[in-house]
Amino acid sequence: MPNISELSAAQIAYGVTCGDFTAVEVAQASLDAIEAREPEVQAFLEISGDLALAIAAKTDERRARCAPLGSLAGVPVAFKDNMQLVGTRTTCASRMLEHFDSPFTATCVQRLLDAGATPVGKTNMDEFAFGSSTESSAFHRTCNPWDTQRVPGGSSGGSAAAVAAGEVPIALGSDTGGSIRQPASFCGVVGMKPSYGVVSRYGVVAFGSSLDQVGPFGRCVSDVALTMNALVAGGRDPLDSTSQAMSAGFLDNLEQPVEGIRVGVITSLMEHEALSAEVRTALAEACAALEAQGARLVEVELRHMEAAIAAYYVIGPAEAFSNLARFDGVRYGFRAPDCATLAEQTARSRAYGFGAEAKRRQLLGAYLLASGVYDRYYYPAQQVRTLITNDYRDAFMRCDVLLLPAAPTTAFRFGEMSSPTQMYAQDLFTISNNIAGNAGVCVPIGLGVQSLMPIAAQLQGPAFKDHVLLRVARALERGMEEAGRMRPGVVAPAFARRGGVLA
Repeated sequence: MPNISELSAAQIAYGVTCGDFTAVEVAQASLDAIEAREPEVQAFLEISGDLALAIAAKTDERRARCAPLGSLAGVPVAFKDNMQLVGTRTTCASRMLEHFDSPFTATCVQRLLDAGATPVGKTNMDEFAFGSSTESSAFHRTCNPWDTQRVPGGSSGGSAAAVAAGEVPIALGSDTGGSIRQPASFCGVVGMKPSYGVVSRYGVVAFGSSLDQVGPFGRCVSDVALTMNALVAGGRDPLDSTSQAMSAGFLDNLEQPVEGIRVGVITSLMEHEALSAEVRTALAEACAALEAQGARLVEVELRHMEAAIAAYYVIGPAEAFSNLARFDGVRYGFRAPDCATLAEQTARSRAYGFGAEAKRRQLLGAYLLASGVYDRYYYPAQQVRTLITNDYRDAFMRCDVLLLPAAPTTAFRFGEMSSPTQMYAQDLFTISNNIAGNAGVCVPIGLGVQSLMPIAAQLQGPAFKDHVLLRVARALERGMEEAGRMRPGVVAPAFARRGGVLA
């Protein structure tokens, strides 16, 4: 039997459906790979082995009865630990929720289970999704599978690392300001932030409710498209008031040529001083690869993009302060013992339960929403949001998708970003997409000449044009493969043959 690291999600589902191997065998292979690789990667906070094998056995029973199997039949999947799944804990990588058992299952998780996926565990993250390196997790740091001295990105670093290390073929993350796309870039996998509202947020612990979106990681674009089909297959979720209906035909036109597609290039970003030389060179090659397939490059501008970080770090902390106010040690979460008053209990519970970055963002949000401060910061930030949204509208009148950097550099070393402002700048090229609610996807385009670490290009498209965005992403993936820059489905070399063999 082949190594599980060499199988795509589509190949696994096909093999299980045809009887080439069983879902239980696949689940065990994934669990074996996790056991072999976790000491170095530490992508997971919880491994749900018993649950995975039980659900895989049900998939095999359905096949034995000739009952229909889903599009993800037997595919091992990992979920970021801010997504509820009955039978697991949902900790958000925080002491505040260290012992919190999921009381229900999130819609996005349930839809993958309905498609036949096997849940193998919950992945590490920055605490409550506050961060860009997975270093703010209260439990342990996750390492980049390409170089374990470097970060995997964040806040969905555990999900990206689990896919890059070959532990699972697909995983879910959440993206509030780049938390899927930046770790996808750092770990050399495909990561997609769908348009706001396409994937239900019900059952996902909120950070910024007007910015959050759930999306998939995979080692190739087709696996991401397959997962997107499962995520939207149930239609609009009535449990999420922002949910929108979208057709599930992400695979239908994936291989269609992109001849005539207009790809917008923002010259000022391609020449931005924050970009490293190796990232700039790789992006130029990505543009050439799309041009070679018939796409037409068009110069466009996003005039207010530089203001996106300032607007985000007003809107995001304000919404985080509102969303995290519920964690007071009364109904759920950590409760400090031996407190004489409710006020003392709340203060002590929050002081112990939250880490430094979570406290920093909540305090900032409390300040920004205070009387006399709100008008000076929050209202102007919302005005900037409108300007950024209008910039995208104007740009997409001239092009079909945008191509821009995913991150200014390749993955940095642990401890290298010493200040919060340095870390916040990691989201320079991703935040504006969340502010406008558009779709974005990162595609690996090679390894840096100096760092030998993965580099990705980010494609952004108009809201609810996610199908077109993935078609261009597949064309870029195909072009980079033809150029010999990146092979789709690649696992970090050190982990490509370690564990996870189907027996």
